[in-house]
Amino acid sequence: MKRYLLNIKCFTLVAFITMASCVSDDLADVGDLEDFTGPTPFYNFSDLTTSEFNCEEVELWAKYEYNFQAGSNLAVNGTQYQWAFTDSNGDPVTNFNLVNPDLKILELLIDAELATVVAIEEDIADLEFKLPCETDAAKVAVMEDEIAALEVELEAANAALSDETLENVANYQAQIDALDAATLQDQELIIEFPEPGDYIVYLTVTDNLGKSDITEKIVTVNQAIPTIPVPEIAEPGFEDNSLFDGSGDGRDSWRVPSNDAWSPVGGGTTVIQINSKSEEGILPDGIQAAKFPSDGARVAYQEIEVTPGAEYVMTYFSAFNMDATGEMKVSILAPGTASYADAQLEANIIASRTDTNDGRVVDVFKQHAITFEAGEHESVIIFATNSGDEARLDAFAITVKQ
Repeated sequence: MKRYLLNIKCFTLVAFITMASCVSDDLADVGDLEDFTGPTPFYNFSDLTTSEFNCEEVELWAKYEYNFQAGSNLAVNGTQYQWAFTDSNGDPVTNFNLVNPDLKILELLIDAELATVVAIEEDIADLEFKLPCETDAAKVAVMEDEIAALEVELEAANAALSDETLENVANYQAQIDALDAATLQDQELIIEFPEPGDYIVYLTVTDNLGKSDITEKIVTVNQAIPTIPVPEIAEPGFEDNSLFDGSGDGRDSWRVPSNDAWSPVGGGTTVIQINSKSEEGILPDGIQAAKFPSDGARVAYQEIEVTPGAEYVMTYFSAFNMDATGEMKVSILAPGTASYADAQLEANIIASRTDTNDGRVVDVFKQHAITFEAGEHESVIIFATNSGDEARLDAFAITVKQ
């Protein structure tokens, strides 16, 4: 094998010498030709905008940061870069901040070292964000207790930081302090624009032969908007003691305002029953699920807050007893819906899904999804009914559709 490798190396060397010998300054118009190849610049960018709003969606601050990365068709030749910015009218923009991209990386490394501390701080911040807009005194008291408990956890987490962790954080901080300031000649940089709007971003690339070219793009910096909050579904898994204050029987949040108005059979109790298992892992969530007897007299009802104009995806699981042909219907209703009869009117149904037990297996749960738009509504009603066969529901969840 060594002999073969030696032969290959010798062949490559001979080929290189042969090609090099074809370049001769002694021959007219042969050899060193003028290099007509110039740089072809391009760049990529990504939006790093961050912002903070209070619970009333009033903007507290916003940083319109964009990461720019320059490139060229030339991998060598001492390529140089020059950035420039104008507004949509072509007037130069100079009132921006430049950030060294390494700063962001080092900050993330510090957060990784302090992962437990950062997680607790984020939990505290989340509660402090919600607190000013909460009107339920009982919920306020619970949130304040949670904040106090988290602050104790935070103090303990800081005290438990090892010497190695503290040394790593100090090293990263020293690297931050020693970072070079970002300039408009950097190949990669982060720019904080002064405000939303359209900007023209120019990139000039110059090689070591003095040849250059320029490219430009219009970059639209969008106004920061508050994050759409994820609605809260109370007792989503129908578990005992799962309300915000640690109470509840798994059904309290799912009761109708009026049995007479909402009964599918004209009267009587409508509250769901509970199906329990002896251990976790059998049901989609926990050890309890909502049970709907085959007579169709029980319903689930819960009104939740939504953000007007937002689109949501709600998921849940269903199962059947398979004693007879049956179905389960879950609907999203307009907030003004006042009775079971109203719930059947198309004008009040925002979205719905009906699943039969055809082809299903006894007591095997299957997940479903309903996508709906809030429209102008600030709240919607989740409403569930069944017929024909005993059915169960479990593990409701909702997300904002991006």
